[in-house]
Amino acid sequence: MRVEVYFDILCPWCYIGKRRLETALRGRADVEVVWRSLELDPEGSPTAGPTAAEVIAQYQSSPERAADRIRQIQALGEAEGLRLDLHKARPVNSFDAHRLVRLGAAHGLADAMVERLLYGYHTEGLDIAAPEVLEKLAVEAGLEPSLVRRVLEGTEFGESVRADERRAVEIGVRGVPTLVVDGGRPTSAVQGPDVLARLLSPRSDG
Repeated sequence: MRVEVYFDILCPWCYIGKRRLETALRGRADVEVVWRSLELDPEGSPTAGPTAAEVIAQYQSSPERAADRIRQIQALGEAEGLRLDLHKARPVNSFDAHRLVRLGAAHGLADAMVERLLYGYHTEGLDIAAPEVLEKLAVEAGLEPSLVRRVLEGTEFGESVRADERRAVEIGVRGVPTLVVDGGRPTSAVQGPDVLARLLSPRSDG
């Protein structure tokens, strides 16, 4: 079974969805997980600005509703063993981070790269647009420093990221995190582990 996950590092729901997917797939050796890029803001600034909490507040009708929304996301994260610091994380352009995920995939380290980026951004509040930060995280994920620097200094894997995003539009992916199982219809990856496990249950040949 092939499970494609459309995601963006900036999205806290993607970190929650990753944990739920891992729970749903525990003990399964028959599933290939492929991480697909879908930037929340392709035109995002390479310079950190307002915090994620402040951005969320912009879309809520009152400070009280914003605080409730932030608490809800953090509580759901805590239930999955995650500390989502929305008051520390600052959205930036995630394009180069996605390129490093593709580099990781080329070396069998996509999941490690995704995990390190998500933790670095959501828990540590790191600037995932800064080349020196990205290099540090990629090396900690297991990639060779020289390879990481070559990618960050050039344009490698950029077209792969854009191809993922074009494909997402073509197949009707409307947000992140989204699963596509064996080329089927897109479905939310934020569903509970039990629901995901049923969705991803091995198909009978009968």
